[in-house]
Amino acid sequence: MNRRTFVKSMAALPGVITAAASDRITVGFIGTGTRGGSGLIKMFLPLPDCQCVATCDPFKDRREAWARQIDDYYAQRSATGSYRACATYNDFRELLERKDIDAVAIATPDHWHVAIAMAALRAGKDIYLEKPLGLSINQGKALREAVKKTGRVFQYGTQQRSMGHVRYGCELVRNGRIGKVHTVVVLAPCGARGGSTTPMPAPAGFDYTMWQGPAPERPYTDDRCLRPGHYYIYDYCLGFIAGWGAHPLDVAQWGLGTDHTSPVEYEGTGMIPREGLYTAIANWSVRSRYSSGVTMHFMDDHTDLTKFIGTEGWVAVSRAGLDAEPKSLLKSPIGPNEIRLHESKNHAQDFLDGIRSRKETVNPIESAVRSDAISQLCDIAIRTGRKIKWDPVKERIAGAAATLLERPLRKPWLL
Repeated sequence: MNRRTFVKSMAALPGVITAAASDRITVGFIGTGTRGGSGLIKMFLPLPDCQCVATCDPFKDRREAWARQIDDYYAQRSATGSYRACATYNDFRELLERKDIDAVAIATPDHWHVAIAMAALRAGKDIYLEKPLGLSINQGKALREAVKKTGRVFQYGTQQRSMGHVRYGCELVRNGRIGKVHTVVVLAPCGARGGSTTPMPAPAGFDYTMWQGPAPERPYTDDRCLRPGHYYIYDYCLGFIAGWGAHPLDVAQWGLGTDHTSPVEYEGTGMIPREGLYTAIANWSVRSRYSSGVTMHFMDDHTDLTKFIGTEGWVAVSRAGLDAEPKSLLKSPIGPNEIRLHESKNHAQDFLDGIRSRKETVNPIESAVRSDAISQLCDIAIRTGRKIKWDPVKERIAGAAATLLERPLRKPWLL
């Protein structure tokens, strides 16, 4: 189906299209597990200026189940009560070949993030990419260069920037309500230990070769591929230090006004499992310092929290709410001439708005690369057992640890 045929078919569905058919943004979803399906598809589907047209996943049952849900949703809003147009794909490259798809939402396991995003840019697609960014700092830098070169719109999947209380908390900090900030405490849930290493047959309807992609070739086990296993295996991710830490670290960057840079020193400890399948850092405590002198203490906990501590009080931001001392800060209005951050009430809608305007989203590629670098450098500090000194201008570190800025892809996959 080409774009013209698609647009005509959409125009024939009363109640589905509230904007002109030619103005609707068509989106394909690559990775339809828990985050891609229940998270992203359900976030994009109700938006009146969006049309969900394709699902892609190496798990056949997942891609087909979500395609049915998309079709059923639109069918309920059509005059005939029927609708079957959402296509399914096992190979993301086939989805990207479609000229009628404007944008893609990528929610695969982390090891696929940058490789698929790069392919999407080459195919002329705008990108919504789930966090964390990639498996190495150099992957993030390569993606940033490609986004800027192609001029495509990029939205990073740190949805907390689209929560009103998070924006307000960061505005309080940016406008000096707690005085001069000297410390930031960042908390994120820990990882896990264990996982079975016993090989077993891959289930029917699952393309394990495609799922592995650029990661090292390993025997199949359920604990490797089914959630939450791949969140804890270093072949596919950095673990929760990045996978969950991306959220509160991003809030720290936003509140400090450091979307253009990252801390310059990192030192800390962590626990890396030595038995079982899970090999990503499970527990950590890392202290870092910005060139301004502000220090950050990033550690695992049972919650996700960013606490800014200043000379006149503190502000604590989490996805659940906002707290402060003194409490009067919570009723402090942000004046018309003060710093006001990008206002987004819906992360997916902000992405669609960016596609139309060709302006930056609430979390564009530069801020994504800079906040992602923090978890990457914390991981390097723990794995080397050394203090890591980072040059945020040249974006490099000195010594043997510099080799950890890169993670090779398994052939034939390339960025």
